[in-house]
Amino acid sequence: MQHQTTVGRAVTYTGIGLHSGRDVTITLNPAPIDTGIIFARVDLPGAPQVAATAGNVTAAMRATTLETGLAKVFTVEHLLAAFAAMQVDNCRVAIDSVEPPVADGSSLPFVELIRQAGLASQPALRKFIRVNTAQLVRHEDRFIAILPYDGFRISFTSVNPHPLLGVQFGDYEIHPDAFIRDIAPARTIGFMHEVEALKAQGLALGGSLENAVVYDDKTVLTPLRFADELVRHKILDVIGDLALAGCLRGHVVAVKSGHALNTALAQKILASQQATVNG
Repeated sequence: MQHQTTVGRAVTYTGIGLHSGRDVTITLNPAPIDTGIIFARVDLPGAPQVAATAGNVTAAMRATTLETGLAKVFTVEHLLAAFAAMQVDNCRVAIDSVEPPVADGSSLPFVELIRQAGLASQPALRKFIRVNTAQLVRHEDRFIAILPYDGFRISFTSVNPHPLLGVQFGDYEIHPDAFIRDIAPARTIGFMHEVEALKAQGLALGGSLENAVVYDDKTVLTPLRFADELVRHKILDVIGDLALAGCLRGHVVAVKSGHALNTALAQKILASQQATVNG
């Protein structure tokens, strides 16, 4: 049996948003049992809140957006992946802009922030969603599925036409040590030929070689942390997006999936009323 946890104390991080390009400060605050992860927009009157749950997803183009009333946040997946993999059940994230800091484009700075805060055990059991029947979301040649499994495992195949990328495959059992070592350091991937189009859509305004792995037509402009950093970051995104369904027990199998399919699967898992059990 595992008990719920929250952060041991309030900790703060300041940076810029990847897509908004705005300065932003987040503070991770301890929260009571069964709170889950909530974002409080402290820059808005009354500090409206939005819960990190699949039912609050309103967009998934290039990043995952959560919204309830006036409370809106996007690009939450890297922070949510750190919470999920580091087994933080309850936290109130105070945020003074529309988007968490991009940091270095990975989840590692958020892992370090959680380590800095420490974890506090709480007097209630953790609730797991155990997948009893396979669930699948597909669009053309892309899909993501989750199968019954005693643990949390992700097998991902990435296919990219860039000559330095091609087909990459990753298969990981997700637990804190493996996440910190193999997944959390993997950064967002970007391409020079997309930059102008993204900025015209109001996206990637805070992107740079300091917070993304950037490719031009033939080369990579950023030193890699892993030869297969792309697929590892795709797995990181899956962890963050599926955290919107809860603490899962299942084997995720995905090919060319992105935020839209990931969050659609999270919504499908919740709608299917899979068994929620303690411990």
